[in-house]
Amino acid sequence: MDKATAKIDLLFETSWEVCNKIGGIYTVLSTKAKTLQKLHKDKVIFIGPDVWSDDNPSPYFVESTTLLKDWKNRTQLPDGIEVRVGRWDIPGKPIVVLVKFDGMYAVKDEFYGKMWQLYGVDSLHAYGDYDEACAFSHAAGIVIESICNFTGITGKNVIAHFDEWTTGMGLLYVKHALPHVATVFTTHATSIGRSICGNNKPLYDYLKGYNGDQMAGELNMQSKHSLEKAAAHAADCFTTVSEITAIECEQLLDIRPQVVTPNGFEQNFVPVKSKIADARAAARRTLLNVAASLTGGKLSDETFIIATSGRCEYRNKGIDLFLDAVSGIAAHNPSRDILVYVMVPAWVKEPRADLAKSLASKRKRRMDDPVITHWLNNPDSDPIISRIHGLGFANDDNSRVKVIYVPCYLNGNDGIFNMSYYDLLVGMDATVFPSYYEPWGYTPLESIAFGVPTVTTSLSGFGQWILSSFENDFDDCGVSVIARGDYNYPMVADAIARSILYLTDCDSKSISRAAMTTASKAAWNHFIDYYEEAYNLALDNACRRQ
Repeated sequence: MDKATAKIDLLFETSWEVCNKIGGIYTVLSTKAKTLQKLHKDKVIFIGPDVWSDDNPSPYFVESTTLLKDWKNRTQLPDGIEVRVGRWDIPGKPIVVLVKFDGMYAVKDEFYGKMWQLYGVDSLHAYGDYDEACAFSHAAGIVIESICNFTGITGKNVIAHFDEWTTGMGLLYVKHALPHVATVFTTHATSIGRSICGNNKPLYDYLKGYNGDQMAGELNMQSKHSLEKAAAHAADCFTTVSEITAIECEQLLDIRPQVVTPNGFEQNFVPVKSKIADARAAARRTLLNVAASLTGGKLSDETFIIATSGRCEYRNKGIDLFLDAVSGIAAHNPSRDILVYVMVPAWVKEPRADLAKSLASKRKRRMDDPVITHWLNNPDSDPIISRIHGLGFANDDNSRVKVIYVPCYLNGNDGIFNMSYYDLLVGMDATVFPSYYEPWGYTPLESIAFGVPTVTTSLSGFGQWILSSFENDFDDCGVSVIARGDYNYPMVADAIARSILYLTDCDSKSISRAAMTTASKAAWNHFIDYYEEAYNLALDNACRRQ
């Protein structure tokens, strides 16, 4: 089937992060939506969990009384499943069905038994978020079945796309209940690969010696790994986001993805050129004011501001390496003051009342513990604050390098910055994402889309894309990719420090332009072709299966 002329009558995409901003998958889906809408106008239906309430509504969901009205009014869903239909408040505004799945827990044992019989999924060792994910995805599968039966799908090209192991049960349900529907499964990171790294085991030098099933038993990951593996093998098309993860899947899941679907970015999230200067100035005022309010000292407008951000995976995301690299910068005698932000959500308790009060005051006094913006519930066990204290960052008048930890989601309503992450990102001079385990790496791509040069590693999918597509140089592409392995930590830390120092004394405007040009090559209008290839392959395989 030719991808340029393929006709899709209905495309479902299911994820725990639909209208539910948690991590990188939200960015994948929310930025891809506009391009999908352009190609398949309102034939795309996203399905996500209804984990919201009247007291805590989703800020991304706009309910509708007319969309899918006939189906919703005439269909009785089983097991207490309830749905709300609306649009996702993002560019493209696609149709969304939010699914309330509480009733699925009552039937989970019977369902788990059926999935064991049909696909060999081992749910006996389940713990943590396994039951919740499976209850949602089981309900999502039933919703897809209901819509398909109501609208009629005979002779139509219908695709059900499921993201990550958390939706695997939904794929398996659809595969059994709707054999005419083509299924696509995308793993954004294998559960067992992430666990190997999270348990401080070397992944890359020993990958060929690892057996996924054996490691799942050793790391108590049997159920998630079993489900992910079953979904990957059952899908009509199995995809992942980078070649580095495709190799990992082949070794740990015993199947190589048929298509690699790299993650693009939607330029609509970036201010237009005429507004970037004002947006950058506003962001820098806020970033410098927060730092001055914590430290009690005025920071120059020439202060070089860098940041890292992402999910709170201390080793996998390279947060440990970043802090050690920053600690080494002072020894190189930087020509400018450097302000470092670690924007990583943790178990946050509340915004600092003393800091909020100081932000509104012209008089700044040095605060106790001037390295953190929000109080934590677990300060004694949080690895980031412990490392910042352990490295001796004082943030006093003698500190050329100041480090500030922001342990909350920057959603525009955090009580301190009250600006979104993107609104602050545009004010940075550089970002660093020295990941050890990073199947793609949205944060560096977001950074260069805003014209902010970034440092990443060869162990990220994004880093590998840069190495295969550009000269590895700030001046050429706005990115520096540092070679990282299992055993070269000190060398990488030093290379990061030197990269930051280079950026403090160079042509920032030229590098910013190079960064934006690179980001434009990763726009969804380029990368969507990989998804179209996956959809076509799934439709072909489903047709042959019939």
